Amino acid sequence: MTQSFNNSLIKTAIVGYGFSAKTFHLPFIDTLSEFDVTAISSSQVDTVEQDWPKVQHYLTAEEMICNTDAQLVIITAPNNVHFSLAKLALENNKHVILEKPFVTKITDGNTLISLAKEKGLLLSIYHNRRWDGDFLTVKKLIEEKTLGQIKHFESHFDRFRPVVRQRWRENSQDGGGILFDLGPHLIDQALQLFGLPDAITAHCKITREGSSNIDYFNLTLHYPDKLASLSASLFSAGPNLRFNIQGDQGTYRKLGLDPQEDLLKAGIRPDGEHWNNESVEQYGTLYTEDALVAVKTELGGYQHFYQGIAHAINNAGQVPVSAEDALWNIRLIELAMESERLGKTMAVKL
Repeated sequence: MTQSFNNSLIKTAIVGYGFSAKTFHLPFIDTLSEFDVTAISSSQVDTVEQDWPKVQHYLTAEEMICNTDAQLVIITAPNNVHFSLAKLALENNKHVILEKPFVTKITDGNTLISLAKEKGLLLSIYHNRRWDGDFLTVKKLIEEKTLGQIKHFESHFDRFRPVVRQRWRENSQDGGGILFDLGPHLIDQALQLFGLPDAITAHCKITREGSSNIDYFNLTLHYPDKLASLSASLFSAGPNLRFNIQGDQGTYRKLGLDPQEDLLKAGIRPDGEHWNNESVEQYGTLYTEDALVAVKTELGGYQHFYQGIAHAINNAGQVPVSAEDALWNIRLIELAMESERLGKTMAVKL
């Protein structure tokens, strides 16, 4: 049974002090009253002590996990150590949040799920893009059947990064490349909308000079009545076509990315419910046979993930993103790479 701490302040420790921790995690646990940041592990000693003078600092994740009295550990380390650090945290009776991707191997994910259940601890993965405003808009349009029967779903996460950067996200041979970086965002959203597909056909390529990992992918998810196309390219210099959804009653097209990441990078604190509103100019467009209409973007907010975590810890509730859901992302990534290797469509089996 999940541990409960009776609505007390949740002592929280962070593994890593890079872009992910500073942009996507600390702003929320710092502004939400349910959490208390008590420890950070990082080799950036001076920076952490300057930014968080009252927080205990550890040089290594292992030292922190084994010695902190935090109830919750958030792991923002490179993908190839997700499994070992999450396992250590669970063994030390900590609730765990892992940055996506959950793990790099299916067997590792199953081990962590079993260990969390055995210990009665929470294990969740930070699929924050479930709370993108544009995704919530798409979800509403589909649920309300505004577009009729969906025939083709197209989702992009494109960027313009033609030159390889020397960083683990691009160079690691275990969990590196954009299939593991951006793929989980697109796959998770598609699974939330349509469930598991019957099959997957994938093109996963290395396209940049000097690249050693996949830096382009197009995944086609086959459903009985529709196709879902998920793509990411690092050669897209123009506006990002985020969504293009075609139904028998109309089409919805949305350009640009959800503004939350840029706002957080600019130092905007995520206070209140409306910190991330989109402007009218950013709205997507609904096209029907005889009209086009701007569609107001639904209000998203990554804070909802952490509010869900607080409720789960304090009230023995369900986590906002289950590890079981997140493991299907890894399974589909594995099948995508197999589809590319064999040059054929792969069945998705329960």
